[in-house]
Amino acid sequence: MRPRPPVQGRGIISGTGLVVLCLAATLVALLLPVLSYLGRSDEDGSDGGVDVLNAQSVVTPYGPLSALDQEFVTKVRLAGLWELPAGVQAEEKGTTDAVRTAGRHLVDGHTFLDERARDVAAKLGLPLPNEPDEQQRTWLAELDAARGRAFDWTFANTLRVAHGRVFSLVAQVRAGTRNSLVRALADDANSTVLDHIRVLEATGLVDYDALARELATGGPPSSTRSTAPPGLTGDPGTVVPLSPPPDPDPNPTDPDPNPNPDPSYSLPPAATSPPSS
Repeated sequence: MRPRPPVQGRGIISGTGLVVLCLAATLVALLLPVLSYLGRSDEDGSDGGVDVLNAQSVVTPYGPLSALDQEFVTKVRLAGLWELPAGVQAEEKGTTDAVRTAGRHLVDGHTFLDERARDVAAKLGLPLPNEPDEQQRTWLAELDAARGRAFDWTFANTLRVAHGRVFSLVAQVRAGTRNSLVRALADDANSTVLDHIRVLEATGLVDYDALARELATGGPPSSTRSTAPPGLTGDPGTVVPLSPPPDPDPNPTDPDPNPNPDPSYSLPPAATSPPSS
């Protein structure tokens, strides 16, 4: 009897089986990172941005109010609490017409914005601070101590850095808010901040190299996100209005031809910053 020929291998040990096994292993290797990423997204909520946004918002008659919206209204108030006094100092201590004009723009702009912020906060039931924060008090102290050209330079550069940082926050809020009151306030803030940036640059004292470094290292305004909805309250407390000190009138019997000057009056002549060394 002839011996039978050996049976050829079948299944996974065959050539075809090895090819299939390799293809399957490759497919698994490709899918694992995707599945892992999806799993992480589910855990940290990174693919549930809408859910997170809704969780951090409260319903108001003017549309949903997010945590960022509330922070923005508060920052408008805080800006006025130190930039208006800084503007008053510039009017009194500035050594050039451009610096004094910039000071007047800050006083007029923040008097207007503060009234708007207080109105929005009252309608939404948001509490507002009555004192500047620690960093802002430090800036005011530096301005208090400065004199002459040193004051002019400190004023122009400190205020320009502050406005550059808040500008990005205004744009972010304006682009994404669903609340009509906050949207209108962002429109006003955008126009006012841009005006202040322009008038500060028109002093000719802004150091753009230092400004770029400061904004790059400091980043945008801090914004700690709360996982809880904003804290609305039926009684937000007393918010003290901001107003510039009374301007002595050399002719008190003469009527003031313009008791409420338009803050959009002409800027001083355009100027360039000192050349970098």
